[in-house]
Amino acid sequence: MKTSFFAHETSVIDPDCQIGEGTKIWHFSHIMSNCSIGQDCSIGQNVVISPEVKIGNRVKIQNNVSVYTGVICEDDVFLGPSAVFTNVFNPRSAIVRKAEYKPTLVQKGATIGANATIVCGITIGRYAFVGAGAVVTKNIPDYALVMGNPARQTGWMSEYGHKLKFNPEGLAICPESQDKYRLENGKVSKE
Repeated sequence: MKTSFFAHETSVIDPDCQIGEGTKIWHFSHIMSNCSIGQDCSIGQNVVISPEVKIGNRVKIQNNVSVYTGVICEDDVFLGPSAVFTNVFNPRSAIVRKAEYKPTLVQKGATIGANATIVCGITIGRYAFVGAGAVVTKNIPDYALVMGNPARQTGWMSEYGHKLKFNPEGLAICPESQDKYRLENGKVSKE
């Protein structure tokens, strides 16, 4: 039976996974049961995708990322090297807390930088940008740029990944795409 995706011979794909056409799964990665991975995704080396995770289309997951049960990544999400998600607030080795898993939603186009930690139970907004090494403990608005531990908002980003500079009227232009953005009442929207 011919598959419509590529999986390196050292990768492990458990039963009952749905993997979209054009997706590539690289060395030593483990895709656990009942996962859904969209089309044209890139799953780097040594990635773990736990049971029942949902990954959209064109998602790039770099090397050494752990995506645990309860995570949903929408289309066009980027997960940087060694980023990690959690799925329970107070883990203990001797206490089973699978019934307490909290969902995490990474919305369309968001970027999570290298070595970032995403604490469970939050939403990362559309086209948000999480800086390398950040520890995210609360919801992030659409287009927000966050950094640090704990992560704090330091600005706004365009859909092309450029920091936006708003004029006194609350307008900004992406230097690459020339798309216009408006900042109003603490929220950014694309014009």
